[in-house]
Amino acid sequence: MNRVLLVEDDGALVRTLTISLGAHGFEVESTARGATAIERVRSTPPRVVVLDLGLPDVDGVDVVRSVRGFSAVPIVVLSARDGQDAKVAALDAGADDYVTKPFGMEELLARLRAALRRSEPTAPSAVLTAGNITIDRGARRVLRGGVPVHLTPTEWNLLDVLSRTPGHLVSQRELLQEVWGPKYAEETNYLRVYMAQLRRKLEEQPSQPRHLKTEPGAGYRFEV
Repeated sequence: MNRVLLVEDDGALVRTLTISLGAHGFEVESTARGATAIERVRSTPPRVVVLDLGLPDVDGVDVVRSVRGFSAVPIVVLSARDGQDAKVAALDAGADDYVTKPFGMEELLARLRAALRRSEPTAPSAVLTAGNITIDRGARRVLRGGVPVHLTPTEWNLLDVLSRTPGHLVSQRELLQEVWGPKYAEETNYLRVYMAQLRRKLEEQPSQPRHLKTEPGAGYRFEV
């Protein structure tokens, strides 16, 4: 059973989600406090985290940032904050998806299934080396100068799609649909956020990338 850690301080919503997610094969564990959530991810990692941002003790964005310091568990934000700045802050901190309240249960279920699919290991394949970057798809591992680089599931999936065909342009729409799903075909801000994160982690000069190239208005390519 897929275990969900639900981090939410609205008791009525917790009860509703526990019942609804349980009916669709999820086992729900809940807490209203961000600090507790961080410790639970560390001690008994769930398959996926559903996280409200407005928590009584710690802001949800800080929870995301803390968890990303030691775990790649998928994090789906569920928040009433619907402004672009809030979404970008959560995604930049390492969240994998963002659902605004009020929401439809079918949409949330679809987002959870997509997050779980993206976190599944890929089939073993060739190791790709580009400069001092080594991408091992079988192990879902990236090295920079021989040192492991921690990537979130979404960062890994984006890099994986780009590096499958080195040197070839991958359109913005194709990247968004493959990494986030068909409903995200126009969410180009997601690509800007995550490409910036990848460049900070992998490029020696993120402002002048050697490998993660942008073709303005068209897409991106991975150069070896």
